[in-house]
Amino acid sequence: MRLRHPDGTLVHLAYCTNVHPAEDLAGILGQLDTFALPVREALGADVLGLGLWLAAPVAAALAGDPALRARLRHELDARGLEVVTFNGFPYETFHAPVVKHAVYRPDWTDRRRLDYTLDLARVLADLLPEGAARGSISTLPFGWRDPWGPDDADDAARLFDALAVGLAALDGPPVRVAVEPEPGCVVETTAQAVAALAGVDTDRIGLCLDLAHLACAWEDPAGAVARLDAAGLPVVKTQVSAALEVTDPRSAAAVLAGYAEPRFLHQTRTRSGAAYDDLPEALAADPDGPWRVHFHVPLHAEPAPPLSGTTPVLRAGLAALVGGERARCDHLEVETYTWNVLPEDRRPRDDGELVVGIAAELAFAHGELLALGLTPVGSAPDRAAAGPGPDRAGTGSVSLPAAGAVAR
Repeated sequence: MRLRHPDGTLVHLAYCTNVHPAEDLAGILGQLDTFALPVREALGADVLGLGLWLAAPVAAALAGDPALRARLRHELDARGLEVVTFNGFPYETFHAPVVKHAVYRPDWTDRRRLDYTLDLARVLADLLPEGAARGSISTLPFGWRDPWGPDDADDAARLFDALAVGLAALDGPPVRVAVEPEPGCVVETTAQAVAALAGVDTDRIGLCLDLAHLACAWEDPAGAVARLDAAGLPVVKTQVSAALEVTDPRSAAAVLAGYAEPRFLHQTRTRSGAAYDDLPEALAADPDGPWRVHFHVPLHAEPAPPLSGTTPVLRAGLAALVGGERARCDHLEVETYTWNVLPEDRRPRDDGELVVGIAAELAFAHGELLALGLTPVGSAPDRAAAGPGPDRAGTGSVSLPAAGAVAR
């Protein structure tokens, strides 16, 4: 979906397909009919943006075959779908039974990470729709913090230099790579990002601000954006996401335990600075609250009390990035990849309920952007278009306000 900022910038809003498990072209094309097309129709949008995730093998196959790229472009166009951004963080097997630390491998000391990212860039260059000023690819923040030493930093710097050269050699509109700070990684905060990316080619490389990660780092969004502005580090992409928050974790321990699942890491941070690499570790250590937990929760449906989502940080982040006189970011991606690992009573029961949930999240994000003064380009999604959903907290009841209204 496209919106226009008051400064004239065309802003793209998409949902990230890493919520879906397919890792070959046939499976990806199947996703378009099972999920993306029904989401577009539920929203009443002329065009739906996808933040596409391609596992490394299918990215390599597409990068090496212009006919395959043309086929993918045709299939997208035929369904009213467009792609301006890729999620290049997970390399492959993102829906294995246990992912945890594997999502950070290969890291940016490994040539395979460079090859994968350049493969994605070659594919994206052929998918960019007419009118798109640029493409973007989010990537991991170098790697997991342990082990990571000076030699690793030197290796990563060399690969980033090669990345900038490879991106500059592409034909067509520019494709930029966005490093995504995440709790527990070499780069966790915007201050660390400024230090780690000093000297990079900022025409080709910048930052992806994941608003759930920003919340877990207990960063103030306005201060974070001002820090990046001062350093001249562009925000290439924003992931519109919310983390889990709890004020009194002891009284909520039983509810929190329902979010301690085996597939993904759920790094936990306390306001006082205590850090745990996964939610079970925090529950065992039992530090004082409040906590923020790296568990992406549906944007439009608050978790059951006494838990909440970091929606205020999300709103403050969007205000800092696109709410002022100048748009500081033009690629926005809703990235709730955790739908299928939510507590059982909150997760979708079937594909249809997942479609309803994704549509409701996009309608919520679209409404937030309208409230900040952006205007729709083409058909605007109507929050009521998703229709009444099942009365489940995970998908939410999506009988939502009309487009432009903001549910608080």
